[in-house]
Amino acid sequence: MGAYAELHRRSLSDPEGFWGEAAAAIDWFEPWERVLDDRNPPFYRWFSGGVLNTCHNALDRHVAAGRGDQAALVYDSPVTETIQRYTYAQMTDAVARLAGGLRGLGVAKGDRVIIYMPMIPQAAMAMLACARLGAIHSVVFGGFAAHELATRIDDAKPKAILSASCGIEPNRVVPYKPMLDQAIDQATHKPDACVVFQRAQAEAAMTAGRDHDWDDLMSRSDPVDCVPVAATDPLYILYTSGTTGQPKGIVRDNGGHAVALRWTMRNIYNVEPGEAYWSASDVGWVVGHSYIIYAPLLTGCTTIMYEGKPVGTPDAGAFWRVIAEHGVSTMFTAPTALRAIKREDPEGRLIGQYDLSHFRAQFLAGERSDPDTVRWAEEKLGVPVIDHWWQTETGWAIAGNPLGIELHPVKPGSTALAMPGWDVRALNPEGASVQPGDVGALVCKLPLPPGTLPTLWNAEDRYRQAYLAEFPGFYKTGDAGFIDEDGYVHVMTRVDDVINVAGHRLSTGAIEEVLAAHADVAECAVIGVADQLKGQLPVGFVVLKAGVRRSYDEIGAELVGMVRGQIGPVAAFKTALVVDRLPKTRSGKILRGTMQKIADGQEFKMPATIDDPVILNEIQEVLHEAGMANPEHVAAS
Repeated sequence: MGAYAELHRRSLSDPEGFWGEAAAAIDWFEPWERVLDDRNPPFYRWFSGGVLNTCHNALDRHVAAGRGDQAALVYDSPVTETIQRYTYAQMTDAVARLAGGLRGLGVAKGDRVIIYMPMIPQAAMAMLACARLGAIHSVVFGGFAAHELATRIDDAKPKAILSASCGIEPNRVVPYKPMLDQAIDQATHKPDACVVFQRAQAEAAMTAGRDHDWDDLMSRSDPVDCVPVAATDPLYILYTSGTTGQPKGIVRDNGGHAVALRWTMRNIYNVEPGEAYWSASDVGWVVGHSYIIYAPLLTGCTTIMYEGKPVGTPDAGAFWRVIAEHGVSTMFTAPTALRAIKREDPEGRLIGQYDLSHFRAQFLAGERSDPDTVRWAEEKLGVPVIDHWWQTETGWAIAGNPLGIELHPVKPGSTALAMPGWDVRALNPEGASVQPGDVGALVCKLPLPPGTLPTLWNAEDRYRQAYLAEFPGFYKTGDAGFIDEDGYVHVMTRVDDVINVAGHRLSTGAIEEVLAAHADVAECAVIGVADQLKGQLPVGFVVLKAGVRRSYDEIGAELVGMVRGQIGPVAAFKTALVVDRLPKTRSGKILRGTMQKIADGQEFKMPATIDDPVILNEIQEVLHEAGMANPEHVAAS
């Protein structure tokens, strides 16, 4: 039995022993009474009775170990032409002073604090200062509209809100304070205080008696020590979109979170203390929580905080410049970022301009990684390109390729193997396991491992209904896919994106995989459109690579032929639309559900997380003008 197989087997047969040993990598003020508390299923808890502080584990203990002069965080901002380095000692001092300032404003253990900030070091300091006090932070993506911020204010009921005067995009400055003020006006709950970091690019107007200048607060505050908290106390709430329109507050606890994330850095990412690790995400998303802030600092790494884009700041070589300049060993980004780079630099010429000799691995997550992009990155970068699967709810990878344990062969299009702690199954609607290779609902057997959501904020019944009720004894991921004969997990699409064509259940992800393999296609999306005869028909949207000049007719006909050749006539694939861009959330997820509603003429709500609302209008116009049969944009046969 290989090293991975033995660890995975033990993690399921002896979870208490497995995770109890992993917990030795974390400092505890008081030991736990139970590793796995299973007294109230399906609400399982980890390390009950244990007492610790996450900020202590992320900062103070490294200083105490004599590593205070090591870089903890590197802020790289091409949009402001700024690079700043903070040592562990500097971060500890800044966080302790900010925590002292928050305590002076009345923030205490158990209080909620909303953080509404751009990708600047102060955002990391804000999260860690809350953790230091035992306060519960809730980061809202900087630039979210006022209404969406107001819903989160009313749900979390924060004692204070930490913000900045603006965010900075490549071509514009986005004032945050007016949106914050509007959100507070709209919200029923009113915070006692707001702390605003003034950026040079836009100065925020301050409300007397409520608003406090960040620098002023820091200058007059004394540092405070870490507050001991229970392992089962919440560290943060992170809101994710809900099907009801009311956001779901994912709760993350302190103990299991620290243990799991520290374990993943060594075993999944193969990163050691002192190395530079970069997650090219945003602190507003779960990836930013787990792998910009907490996991790297819990491990004693140097984490990179990047305020820029994969292309346009200044070019498609931006990522490779950051890796080379800061000595990054391992990087984590979304597939959409690599597709954007591939579209602008398909030959990878910019990669060759940088010394990447120390770069060891490229990880991908956030959406399905199409095989063509994985192969392109493997060829151009010359390192393992590892797709792994996880969710806001899980906090870390459900499935992946455990680089620090045992690297398995990469199967492009698969997220590889269930990670230790995870028992992944593919079930049919009746709850029975499907055959290897058959598409089913992907679920995980309870109890989930440490670091995953124990519940939703003030919504235990909703947690049960959303995740546990449909398949008793299992966590419903909401994703659909299959597990092959080698145990590799293939996440094909969301369950809602499995389409029914004349009684045949088809994965839109499988069709996308074929389209993405076309030499001229940069990225694509497939949705199911209502059809009176067949129930649904797949429609493909493709974005072409830069410089492609061939006719839409010719490319579309080739795409239709490829799908028919590789999936078969059962797919009934007849329509491929060429568009300039695909509508995405700010985290890079393509809004397939919204596109489907547009195509079917249904009413839809503009998603709060969309990066550019103009794109949806463009999709709407393409569909309207094409009538699903315009030869300039559509290939039909």
